[in-house]
Amino acid sequence: MDDFITMDEWVASSNLDPNSDLLLQMDIEGFEYETLLNVSDNLMRRFRIIIIEFHTLDALWNQGFFKLAGRAFEKLLHTHACVHVHPNNCRGAIVKHGLSIPPVMEFTFLRKNRMRESSQKLVFPHPLDFDNTPNPTLTLPCCWSGL
Repeated sequence: MDDFITMDEWVASSNLDPNSDLLLQMDIEGFEYETLLNVSDNLMRRFRIIIIEFHTLDALWNQGFFKLAGRAFEKLLHTHACVHVHPNNCRGAIVKHGLSIPPVMEFTFLRKNRMRESSQKLVFPHPLDFDNTPNPTLTLPCCWSGL
């Protein structure tokens, strides 16, 4: 167990101002769900911006994975709002019951107390989005953007 450290332990050992806002960027190849669930509520509130690449989204039809992912997203959405989603084109999307699911997507969240009302229309893909690999481009399905 000495090879592991929690996010809370890592931040505490980093000699950061305990009142400072933090930015979290996470790409840990499928372990993001368990990691998020083990972050304390206090630390979650310190993250002003969270950028996460979520993996295995094509397993949402698996009841166990659906529950795990649902709990992780519920925890995130308690303090943060999703402001951007981009499908990673490393693998093609699967289609199940008419729903297109890219297995890997990049999400950006902003802490809710940093949000302001905006009448600006969201655009997907965003002009700054680009493919992650030379594979064919994946377009974000409309059901994921709410547009």
